Amino acid sequence: MKSTVEHLSPTRVRINVEVPFDELKPNFDRAYRKLAQQVKIPGFRPGKAPARILESRLGRGVVLDEVVNEAIPAKYSEAVSAEEVRPLSRPEIEVTQIEDGVSLAFTAEVDVRPEITLPDGSDIMVTVDAVDVSDDDVTEQLDGLRARFGTLTGVDRAAATDDFVVVDLSATVDGEDVEEAATTGLSYQIGSGGLVDGIDEALTGLSTGESATFATTLVAGEFAEKQAEVLVKVTAVKQRDLPDADDEFAQLASEFDTLDELTTDLRERLGKAKRMQQASQARDKVLEVLVERTEVPLPVSVLDAEIEVRQHDAIHAFDHDQDKFGEWLAEQGKTREEFDADAREEAERSVKTQLVLDAVADAEEVGVSDMELTQQIVAQAQRYGVPPEEFLQRAQQSGQLGAVYADVRRGKALVTIVRQATVTDGSGGAIDLREFLGDPDSDNDAELDAESENDTADTDPGADTDDGSSATDQQPAAAKA
Repeated sequence: MKSTVEHLSPTRVRINVEVPFDELKPNFDRAYRKLAQQVKIPGFRPGKAPARILESRLGRGVVLDEVVNEAIPAKYSEAVSAEEVRPLSRPEIEVTQIEDGVSLAFTAEVDVRPEITLPDGSDIMVTVDAVDVSDDDVTEQLDGLRARFGTLTGVDRAAATDDFVVVDLSATVDGEDVEEAATTGLSYQIGSGGLVDGIDEALTGLSTGESATFATTLVAGEFAEKQAEVLVKVTAVKQRDLPDADDEFAQLASEFDTLDELTTDLRERLGKAKRMQQASQARDKVLEVLVERTEVPLPVSVLDAEIEVRQHDAIHAFDHDQDKFGEWLAEQGKTREEFDADAREEAERSVKTQLVLDAVADAEEVGVSDMELTQQIVAQAQRYGVPPEEFLQRAQQSGQLGAVYADVRRGKALVTIVRQATVTDGSGGAIDLREFLGDPDSDNDAELDAESENDTADTDPGADTDDGSSATDQQPAAAKA
């Protein structure tokens, strides 16, 4: 087999392949066996008809079609490997010559990873917020813990913010009762925001036995997006009494013997949480600088696919009803043209980010261990609320396991750049992120890896896509001649 590559643009190539017929003998053998099973020929058992009989009955052209359709995907893959081409999309294949007994020739045009010149990671400098754990922060955490051990006591007064009330609810839209909005004996904390808009204001100041009406827009059910009149009646008002913050409470709520030990632990936990936020901020800022400083030609088909996914996902939420989608855009004060422009901008940023991180991963020779891949599968499964085994099966069936692998690899690549960058706080002091970036010589880098895919492909094993692959993780599948 002979193959050559023509570079049509920085992101697209044409692969020219010529295959001597001698190399196609295994393909002919398989074609004859397959056709013999499919065709009934008098005098021969199924699958036993000789090649010359098959050709005389079906014609040489049918055999050649079968051979070519089977051979092209394999020969395309051979050429991609031999020429070290890195495809990003499905190839557009054209058979240019079939000279029976001599050779088969075809071309394959495909988008490929562009050559990317990366900036020096050590030249990247970013500033993040300083870590400051105040006494108020610790008190807020302690009060939250006390609230978990609080008791509710009925009170004979008007309800106020943070009080718990037991309410009966009913609603009407244009005089028609909304059945799904009717309930009795519902417990609700004023100010928690867990119900419909306007209820907190309506409840504040009501005492047991009192009621109020207010207008709100329903967000779900048969009357979603409709203006409703809601009647709320208070049947009980309760306040939450908190236990005293003392050593006895510390022993009740924790493994510590004293309140001082408990508050010290809370302060340390808050500090670690804020340092984690600091590390995440550093990651995001380093990524922003890295992408901004890198020139990346974007493959047209990959970009178009990413735009199409974003547009599809947006209208999918409205059951693909263009009119409803248009009404929603109007409510947001946006035209379809503005939405499409935003979708293109977001897609360009996403594809560029993925390509840059892939280039970093290549340059740094980043690998992914089985344990890291498993951890990512478990995390994604939890996100979608399915068992890991089910997520894995869906990912394999939809061809997205490669995208999961790519997400982990990109996350690790980003961590390598953050390690190289200079990160300081507002006062100019250097920030030590080793607690979250881990040991560069370890296979399992750090806690930050789990969050390092914010701007990379997000893998949903049940995503409604044509081929189940992310824009820059598509595996080529040769088209039939």
